This record gives sequence, C-alpha cells and structure tokens, in this order.
Amino acid sequence: MVNLLAPPASISSTFARSGLSQAKEYQPVPPAFHQPRGWAWRALGRRYLELAGWRIEGAFPADPKYVLIVAPHTSNWDFVVGVAVAFAVELRASWLGKHSLFRAPFGSFLRWLGGIPVDRSASHGVVGACVHAFESAPALMLALAPEGTRKGASQWKSGFYRIAVAARVPILPVGFDYREHVIRLMPLFHPSGDLDRDLPLIQALYEHVHGLRERPAAS
Repeated sequence: MVNLLAPPASISSTFARSGLSQAKEYQPVPPAFHQPRGWAWRALGRRYLELAGWRIEGAFPADPKYVLIVAPHTSNWDFVVGVAVAFAVELRASWLGKHSLFRAPFGSFLRWLGGIPVDRSASHGVVGACVHAFESAPALMLALAPEGTRKGASQWKSGFYRIAVAARVPILPVGFDYREHVIRLMPLFHPSGDLDRDLPLIQALYEHVHGLRERPAAS
C-alpha cells in the first residue's frame, strides 16, 4: 500500500524527472492552518502554480481567526487558483457554500476542501452562522469574495465586514493578480466598526490588482 504522506523513492524520482518535485520553496503556513493532504496533492498544487506562472507574495498571519477576502472575483478560475494554493502550501481555509451542495456524493469532498454549508434562509442568517463558526472553532480562516458575484458587479457587499466586526476578528486582504500572476497576501486589517470609513481603505489596497476579466467602472 502506497503511503501518500511519504512517497516511495521510485515514485519520488519519477515525479522529480517529470518536474513535480518540490523545487520551489514555499513559506510554511501557521500550525493552526496546516492541513497535510498527502504528497501527491501538494505536488499537484505546486505543479499547477508553477506551470501557470503563479507566485505567492507575503505570508499567512499567525492569528488564529480572521476573515480572508479575495478580490477581484471575476472568474471561476479564482476558485481553481485558490484550491491550488491550499494544496501547494497545505493550507486549511474555510469557505461558504449553499447547503444543498453538501449532499451525497460530494458533501464529504467539499468539506475536505474546507467548505462550510450555509442555509441562507435560516433565521440567524449568514452573518450569524459565520459568527457562530468563529465562536465554536479554536482557529478559523474564512475565505470570502466581497464582490459576491463574478458577473459584472462593481460594488462590494458588506457581509464580509459585518462578519469580521461581529466576530471580533481582523480581515486579511488577498489579491489574485492575473496580469502579474501574483497571489498577494497583504497585512491584516483591523476593522474599526465604521464601514463607510474602512471600506474605501480596504478597496484601495486592490487598486493595482487585476482580475482575469476587467470590472465595469462603478456608476
């Protein structure tokens, strides 16, 4: 039986010849968010990033709880890149998904990827469900797209901010820059509770981050 956590020498040498070896160094993630999935998944994620020309700038903070926001969100490829990063650095990041998606046969796999099922019709709402998740977990990195949709939206939704304020956690801005092929991990942002003040400051961090597709200008 092949141990996916420690590949046999013959398999390792095969991956090395094919370019799937761990030639590029990746900064370790904090222990609270380290999720080993096996050498094959790690190699797959790293190979994808290398073939696509992506590199990671910055580091994941050691804080045990925060909301991670990814912008601009203009394509389904954002999810692919995000999963590749998670595999490459063995990162445990959680994300929200419609509860109906988590039924058999895909539920277990989506949870393994970090998915959290959410019933948007529940009385406590999405914000309440997320706050409860933060309160219940010793560590949680919740990834959200502040634009909410990849189709033409130029305005950010405030849900990510309200979650961070209600859960009393900071925000980690992350940019997927398709022009430079850089995943930018920016410094933590600590919300003041004043959305009108803070939102422009956060959005300004993405001024030079280019999504796969350009957004229309806000009217």
